[in-house]
Amino acid sequence: MEFKRRKKIHTQLDIAPLIDIVFLLLIFFMLSSHFITQSGIKIILPKAVTAKLHQEEDIVIFISEHNNLYLNKEPLTLDALLIKLKAKVKQSEKKTVIIKADERINLGLAVKVMDIAKQADAEGLIISAKIEQQDIGTQKHE
Repeated sequence: MEFKRRKKIHTQLDIAPLIDIVFLLLIFFMLSSHFITQSGIKIILPKAVTAKLHQEEDIVIFISEHNNLYLNKEPLTLDALLIKLKAKVKQSEKKTVIIKADERINLGLAVKVMDIAKQADAEGLIISAKIEQQDIGTQKHE
């Protein structure tokens, strides 16, 4: 009695199409993703429990840690701020000015900038801050 041998099936996995698909997906994601970097004025905003979210307006004044002034990321001096700000407020629909100042700046400079914003006929003035989270368990009740 003779036993029949089973035929061995040789299976090979061809990974060339798999590599093609992976490269196509890689190219697709590279082309469809946005590489946006926040260009930079480095500011650490002060924290406030009562801070609220506001939409980003057209007119933003940045005050950096080293007391450098920027109007919509354009560097300015304190003297030139009034002239440029008046032009921006006149062009803008919403005449609200947002001040984003570093928490370590001189308070006198912040007051001068707020005064200049009022002189430039700004109807609203928002001082930007980070929302501080309160721990519910550590709040004191009076």
